Amino acid sequence: MAYRPRFSFTVFVCMFTKCAPGLISGQMRYSIPEEMEQGAFVGNIAEDLGLNVWQLSARKLRLKSDNGGRYLKVNLENGILSLRERIDRERICGPDDKCTISFETILENPSAVHRGKIEIFDVNDNAPTFPHSSIVLQISEASAPGVRFRLESAEDADIGINTVAAYTISSSAFFSLKTHNTDDGFIIAELLLEKSLDREIQSSFQLLFTATDGGTTQRSGTTQILITVLDFNDNQPLFDRDIYRGSVSENSTKGTSVMKVKANDMDEGQNAKITYLFSDLAMRKARNLFRLDPDTGEIRIEGPLDFEQANGYALDVKAVDHGSPAMTGHSKVLIKVIDVNDNTPEVEVTSASNQIPENAPPGTFVTLISVMDRDSGENGQVRCQIPNNIPFKLESATDHYTLITSEMFDREVISVYNIHISAWDEGSPSLSANITIEIIISDVNDNTPRFAESSYNIYVMENNAPGASIFTVTATDPDLEQNSYVSYAFLENQVKNLPVSTYLTINSMNGTIYALRSFDYENLKNFQIHVQARDAGVPPLSSSAMVNVIVLDQNDNAPVIISPSEQGGSETEEFAPRSAGQGYLVAKIMATDADSGQNARLFYQMVKSTDPTLFNVGQNSGEIRTARNILQSDTTTQTLVILVKDNGQPSLSSAVTMNIRVLENSTEAMSESSALVKDPRFFTDPNVYLIVSFSCTSAVFLLIIVLLIGIKCKQDRSIIQGYNSPRYCYNRGDALGTFNGRTVMEETLRYPGTSRVARVPESHQYSVCLSPESAKSDFLFLKPCGAPLSQAQ
Repeated sequence: MAYRPRFSFTVFVCMFTKCAPGLISGQMRYSIPEEMEQGAFVGNIAEDLGLNVWQLSARKLRLKSDNGGRYLKVNLENGILSLRERIDRERICGPDDKCTISFETILENPSAVHRGKIEIFDVNDNAPTFPHSSIVLQISEASAPGVRFRLESAEDADIGINTVAAYTISSSAFFSLKTHNTDDGFIIAELLLEKSLDREIQSSFQLLFTATDGGTTQRSGTTQILITVLDFNDNQPLFDRDIYRGSVSENSTKGTSVMKVKANDMDEGQNAKITYLFSDLAMRKARNLFRLDPDTGEIRIEGPLDFEQANGYALDVKAVDHGSPAMTGHSKVLIKVIDVNDNTPEVEVTSASNQIPENAPPGTFVTLISVMDRDSGENGQVRCQIPNNIPFKLESATDHYTLITSEMFDREVISVYNIHISAWDEGSPSLSANITIEIIISDVNDNTPRFAESSYNIYVMENNAPGASIFTVTATDPDLEQNSYVSYAFLENQVKNLPVSTYLTINSMNGTIYALRSFDYENLKNFQIHVQARDAGVPPLSSSAMVNVIVLDQNDNAPVIISPSEQGGSETEEFAPRSAGQGYLVAKIMATDADSGQNARLFYQMVKSTDPTLFNVGQNSGEIRTARNILQSDTTTQTLVILVKDNGQPSLSSAVTMNIRVLENSTEAMSESSALVKDPRFFTDPNVYLIVSFSCTSAVFLLIIVLLIGIKCKQDRSIIQGYNSPRYCYNRGDALGTFNGRTVMEETLRYPGTSRVARVPESHQYSVCLSPESAKSDFLFLKPCGAPLSQAQ
């Protein structure tokens, strides 16, 4: 009975318990045509098993198919067995005459197993097809009428009556078509030469070759027969059999001999020499699995065979002679593949996702693992196992396993688990299969960003360029994706009562800190800020670190000379008696530098002088002292240029110009001598010599002094009157001339009878005034300013 798709079909069902009493209970058989629509009715299992519909769910009816449940399904609410998808018989069974799908229905309480088969009937859904669009024949003109030429057969994927049933050719006076059936039901078509050919009259023929199947609605296919008329070689090779049959085990090794074909040619010489080849009718896959020796006709295994993929192969071979033109004979080879037990268990993992959150509790479902074995009996019983040292376990069910979690996870410790699943059957020897599944532990935001250090020291050179990067803080978060995306910001800080944002800014993406202004070490030496690192998780987590910004000094301040000072740009003036000996302290240069450290360390250097041999300056103290005794030949005014420079890189400097006047006034000299005598540290040999020299000079020139005493007395009175005034105090620094860091004040020293004014520093001063007795002697008597005369004496 033929079936046409898209129409309702009658399904034949036969329960073996009803149709054939005494057979095993539970055997069912259904028959349906191929190409039925998805969801098409197959049968009613509830009625065929004699069960009520409610018993199907109560007894947990399950359907198990040899094809993994791919084609069938059962509705537990009404017991109807239907198709899960459209069935193509040719894809399932290929050229086999019978095509069935086996299934089992399993019931519980009580347990029962009912086996069944569904037979798939063929429908005429495939048209005959030729392997090529044309068949080329070369026929010698010497061929006698009645010669037959084997034509390539058409293929039809259908079976039975739906396969190729007849061949026809277009009308021709020279050719006709002859067909005959083999014992196996194959139709062989041959082109029959009806009368002799004459190449000179007609050298070629073109015929339409049509193959028609036997279906109710016939289908057909066509190809062109192109005939070229040639001379000579009028006998084609003939095989000793029209069909060769053989068998081979599926585990046969490469090179195993399957069979040998043989063809004969009635011609002689090259026209009788034969080469064996697979014809184009042989499937490409089959040609890759078998090799035909072109000289001997022996067929050997070339590739691996698999009974589960194909249980047999049909090959077309041809024998081609070496005549001109060459002639060809054809034959068919059928090779049956013998099955052996070579199937290992198959493991299939069904999971919507391979990710599990790290906070998943124990017992969380991971995946469903299905196992099957194409073998039967003990060889088809499969067991599964996973390693024991992982936080997962397998729970066994009737026909599958469930993988669940057994412990808590920490993604930061282990982020991926590769679970090795082993499956083995109970055959002898046992066959096994292994599969590894990857389970990814997804991240949750359970880690705060971490700074490399809890506090950082940033060293910034003063006078930095605003907007320049000064430091980068980095925090890491072991979480993933947005949970690990870290942003940076300053916490609220005050720097000199101003927000930190007026001094610094931070790149929120990479933690780079930029200075917004130029720092001045002399105003701001250091300050502290707090940087917060915050992730993008939900909820977000954060941490902070302290940053200590230290401003480094730069040599940007030149030394400032504070004593002696130059007022209005004029040169300063100091005095030294001509009687001053070597080492006499003339003046002290005092300077300061606003920088610190080496940048504030000052050095003094004399860069220019009237007489370089007369004075020197202390490199570190700034004291100007006589380098030798002042001679009568020395100029009374000595000009010195003193350079004060710091120790920075590059060094900065300032200079002062000093005029030192050498005084000839003996009174001034005596005053200086008296001042030095009061401090034993300066009572040196040159001073003693000076006093003795003055004494001898006084004795020798006593007469001259007596003569001039009258004039001298008058002059001394005016001096006494001037020195008794508090304004005429000689304020002199102590002999050490040290500088204690106090602000230096200046006093003026006025000499009677001259317009010269000298400025001296105030530090470590002592104040004296001339006594009236100075007018009565060649010596200068001094007293503290404002003290009674009796005290001075």
